Amino acid sequence: MSIHQPNLQPQQESLPPITDAILKRAREGLRAARDRAVRRSSQAALKQAEAVAKGDIEPIVSGGLRRAVLRLLIHTLFNVKVEFPKRIPHGPTILAANHLNHIDPFLLLAETPSQPYYYILGDTRSLYNRWWKRQILGPSGGVIPLDRRWKEEIAVIAAAKSGRRDLVELADAIEQDVPSGSDIQSLRQIGRIVQGILTRGDGVILFPEGRLGTTEGHLHQPLKRGTVLYALRAGTPITPVALIGTQDLYLRKTLTVRLGEPLYFRQSNRPKKQELDLALENLQAALITLLPKTYQEPKGLKLLRYCLNHMFW
Repeated sequence: MSIHQPNLQPQQESLPPITDAILKRAREGLRAARDRAVRRSSQAALKQAEAVAKGDIEPIVSGGLRRAVLRLLIHTLFNVKVEFPKRIPHGPTILAANHLNHIDPFLLLAETPSQPYYYILGDTRSLYNRWWKRQILGPSGGVIPLDRRWKEEIAVIAAAKSGRRDLVELADAIEQDVPSGSDIQSLRQIGRIVQGILTRGDGVILFPEGRLGTTEGHLHQPLKRGTVLYALRAGTPITPVALIGTQDLYLRKTLTVRLGEPLYFRQSNRPKKQELDLALENLQAALITLLPKTYQEPKGLKLLRYCLNHMFW
């Protein structure tokens, strides 16, 4: 994988101001990074994904069983609407979706076909910070864990370096215990795994915004280039996916998965910048087209809203 795997970390200018909510989230992230169960799950998932990519082993649990378990969970809590499901290619593909909530990868795994077997390239702590997530994803696999610092943690570090002495202790702890994920060795390892999985005929789920959005129908731009880099190197199509309704969760809310037409690219082991830029423009335009131009949050009673929004964090 090229050492120029782009921008897995939030840009400095996008860092949020320090608030109580930001500090709370940064402390939650630090606790998750120090949690032995989270670390064990991440290490096991990375080892398994690497072995699968090399062809040494097969997924432990079938895609059908994993899909059934997640559908049972999600369909019990929400109404789910899938639009244009036949647009997903039968062979290997990258599903590239907007990202509004930590439920998003679970929703996509519940609604995508069981074959090919789909892998999530996702944030380690967001996927393994809850016991029930570890119980589902641990045995079934299908995760390419990505270690990185959250924007809240980066904001704390930046504030401490800018003179907020009250944040120095927290910032030091984050720098010591939370991997940045930006070292060349880690980036190349992730690239090899993604390439191997696509080459063997499986699929990968990615969120090219590189962060959680905050507004329905809004795409955080610019998109990260890693998605199109993987696609061009593997000669794999990208299927754009719009997730609608997941930003704010409550019981029996309708969540929509809207699939776009696959985007096909010429395979290139060393894609040029112009090729990457054009592919990224096409992906961005496709996602914007799929997203609702206006979104009205349903009114009325919103049962279990706090519980469900925090359940997937």
